[in-house]
Amino acid sequence: MLKLFFSCLLSLALGCALPANADGVNVGKPSALRNLVPAAEVEQQSAQQYEQLKQQAAAKGALGPDNHPQVKRLRAIAGRMIPLAGRYNPRANQWQWEVNLIGSKQINAFCMPGGKIAVYTGLIDTLKLTDDELAMVMGHEIAHALREHARERMAKSGLTQLGAGLLGELIGGGRYAGAFRFGGDLLNLKFSRSDENDADVVGLDLAARAGFDPRAGVTLWQKMMAANQGAPLEFLSTHPAGQNRIKDIERHLPEVMPLYEAAKRAEQAAAKTSPRKTR
Repeated sequence: MLKLFFSCLLSLALGCALPANADGVNVGKPSALRNLVPAAEVEQQSAQQYEQLKQQAAAKGALGPDNHPQVKRLRAIAGRMIPLAGRYNPRANQWQWEVNLIGSKQINAFCMPGGKIAVYTGLIDTLKLTDDELAMVMGHEIAHALREHARERMAKSGLTQLGAGLLGELIGGGRYAGAFRFGGDLLNLKFSRSDENDADVVGLDLAARAGFDPRAGVTLWQKMMAANQGAPLEFLSTHPAGQNRIKDIERHLPEVMPLYEAAKRAEQAAAKTSPRKTR
């Protein structure tokens, strides 16, 4: 205790704030409400809707081919984050991840339950995103899937529809098991602002661990705010205000910068030990 006291005192004397969590952001546990909706059913529905989206895009010539430079870029970025996903949700280790590019002027991206990712060309082309900025977007969307916000929203919706009286009637009536088995358009699901904030924090932590500069979150939202001055962006429809978003990211930077720096050191060390290609 005495050693810890003097350590804190020294940190204060140097004007350095001790991190709230020495190993990144303390993201906490996801909402227990999600357990009211079977994960397998949501993921199956998600896979079906994602496949329909791909088929519709392909029919219009809007589905990016595997050899498209931006498709390769997106998959390379996601490929650095996906191996870390199990840290936040063990189920993610069994997901059949997919990453696709959709030709559209929409400034939008999403990751559906089960790891089904889509990024619209409008997001990349309009905002001229760097790899780090694109990783911030993808990390945020992946975080929605990892935290199972869709299951949570479906459960809340089901509880609202049922009402206290109906729920009491269903319990013990033999029909409770099917109470939450209702369809929903997962492609157009809107998350609450608390879900968006949660995805921000988890996504920032995830991207930093994958070696992407978390400071890019600030420049990303500056670009988003600038683009939003012309016409409201669908991507920002339920998100917190841009300035608040930037302040929140800056508040978490001391927690995630060490993760990013450690990842870059590991990357540099691996590059030094890997055999050089001969010409």
